[in-house]
Amino acid sequence: MSLTVHKIKSGILSKSMNTAVYCPDGCENVKLPVLYFLHGRSGDETLLEKSEMGTTADRLRKEGKIRPLIIVCPNLDNSRGINSSETYMEISGRYGIVHKGRYEDYLIREVIPYIDGAFNTVKSRSGRYIGGISSGGYTALSIGLRHKNLFSRIGGHMPAIDPFYAHEDEAYFSDETMWLKYDPVSIAKSGDFKNISVFLDDGTEDEGRFFLACDRLYSVLKSKGAEVQNHLFAGRHNEGYFKANLIKYLLFYGV
Repeated sequence: MSLTVHKIKSGILSKSMNTAVYCPDGCENVKLPVLYFLHGRSGDETLLEKSEMGTTADRLRKEGKIRPLIIVCPNLDNSRGINSSETYMEISGRYGIVHKGRYEDYLIREVIPYIDGAFNTVKSRSGRYIGGISSGGYTALSIGLRHKNLFSRIGGHMPAIDPFYAHEDEAYFSDETMWLKYDPVSIAKSGDFKNISVFLDDGTEDEGRFFLACDRLYSVLKSKGAEVQNHLFAGRHNEGYFKANLIKYLLFYGV
């Protein structure tokens, strides 16, 4: 297993950003699918190492349960992965520092091309997936559903999807119209989602009750032709929940 951290000099954000990359051994001459896995609000690229995601993927691969794949965890700061400002800035939000800038553009226009250039990847939507936990799950769903040409599988794991425009959103979004633009449920209502697979899940004791949004999103995506599954697993909104269900996630992305 290879786990490396790459420093990407972002012209879009005007700063250097870390991206962690897991590569399975012995696959250098094989084009591999790529999973872009996004951290939560207070996390960063170290999620890949701390969760032992690569080690788990190696074990599942040796057991013949998943195919080899590359896993990429880019640091997206506390940004929700949206294009919230033309230029990079840090502001004080309800729950701490919020990073604003063109983070979605950074992921799509800089991170993905960098990975496709540095590694032997499947350079099409059939071999490109996006998922994440908490606010990273929100981001994965928002970006994945709006860029169906780029991703074929999307995972929202305990995704932090608010049911309405809330106070804590004001630091990220200029108004409710902007909030609706990035809201996964609103996006799902406005499109056709055939030929895309979606995995939703949340904990039975999630303090944010994000399972309610998962239920709504599941119903809408189902009506729009998506291959979608929705799960309610035991647990709260924390790291323990993510680790307890990591194998389930990898089986979704790696089959």
